[in-house]
Amino acid sequence: MNPASYWLDTALPFNGSSPEPVSGRFDVVVIGGGFTGLSAARTLARLGVSVALLEAGRVASEASGRNGGHCNNGLAHDFSATAAAHGIDRAREMYRAFDAGVDLVEEIVRSEEIDCHFVRSGKLKLAAKPAHFDSMRRARDVLAREVDDDTAIIERGDLRTEIGSDGYHGGLLYRRSAMLHVGKFGQGLAGVAARAGATIFEDAAVTAIEELAGQYRIGTIRGTVVADKVILATGASQHGPFSWFRRRLVPIGSFIIVTEPLGENLARDIMPGGRTCTTTQNIGNYFRLTPDNRLVWGGRARFAMSSPRSDLKSGEILQRQLRAVFPQIADCRIDYCWGGLVDMTQDRLPRSGTHRGMHFAMGFSGHGVQMSTYMGDLMAREAIGQDVANPWRDLDWSAVPFHFGKPWFLPFVGLYYRAKDRWS
Repeated sequence: MNPASYWLDTALPFNGSSPEPVSGRFDVVVIGGGFTGLSAARTLARLGVSVALLEAGRVASEASGRNGGHCNNGLAHDFSATAAAHGIDRAREMYRAFDAGVDLVEEIVRSEEIDCHFVRSGKLKLAAKPAHFDSMRRARDVLAREVDDDTAIIERGDLRTEIGSDGYHGGLLYRRSAMLHVGKFGQGLAGVAARAGATIFEDAAVTAIEELAGQYRIGTIRGTVVADKVILATGASQHGPFSWFRRRLVPIGSFIIVTEPLGENLARDIMPGGRTCTTTQNIGNYFRLTPDNRLVWGGRARFAMSSPRSDLKSGEILQRQLRAVFPQIADCRIDYCWGGLVDMTQDRLPRSGTHRGMHFAMGFSGHGVQMSTYMGDLMAREAIGQDVANPWRDLDWSAVPFHFGKPWFLPFVGLYYRAKDRWS
């Protein structure tokens, strides 16, 4: 099995980074070269703002290039629970931000002519238990009444038109959701930002940030830049001067396997609906087909950090899960197996605002493709003084108790969620 991300392995690498030492003065410096940072850099450059982007490794090579390739609308939470916690108007604003995120990704793909197989496929959330399907019915009624009437219940007897498995008890369809090749999108987005005038420095890990007379001096392993404004788009980075954020984000491993090409007939047999799919368990799965008819199958698998050894262990678990759901491809070859880190907040809602005068957007909690792109654009506009409506403004963001960056408690979290999946 190839330990690389399928998305990164099948996308042409970005070749527009600056080979020069990190230096100069810019209106805005963006720290982090995933979708958040690249989207911000694109927007700023398009607006004529001088912008530099600093990436510790290669652009779009971490969470942005190591996910399931879903671009889904809808909150991670039950809408009614979100409304109870934050009020109905704020819940609608949060929900619609995800709609706007999918729309923005599509607009960028179309206007910038990024060839990344973007398709409005729809997302199917699959009920793992009968009780989960009962909850889906109630949830769909609320969604249709309050915020999204472009959803539908799929009865268990009709599921075979969507998925070639009898392992689920019904589904909830979100028609506005999409899928794309995230490797090609990331590399395309980087190219667009660079051509618009953004200076992109790869292999430029940030080592220090110092505020001096209303400006910021950012030190990297390749040199130093000065900026009037800073946008932080670091996600779950475990390195650099970002301890305030590390205490508030829990990095959780998510793992993915990809099959060999299955052929058109077998692919249609297991996924006739051609949608992105997720399941209702806390430790559930997410899956979809690729343009070359491979099955991308992911999930938490184990509450552990990603590493080559950890990824292989998780891959074995994912293979057993896949075979249980789709026995018709039990003998298929697994060509790719990799892992990555999800920047999870305690309540699984993103966070975006300012810290020490610097703008930030992170904590997308496994729903980042659309929201990171959207919030990168929003933070860029906010940084230069435009009036924007930040859906995550003013949310409390306390440090996780006894958490100082290394998630020592993940095995206990895993036990808790496994118990919930068993009994609820």
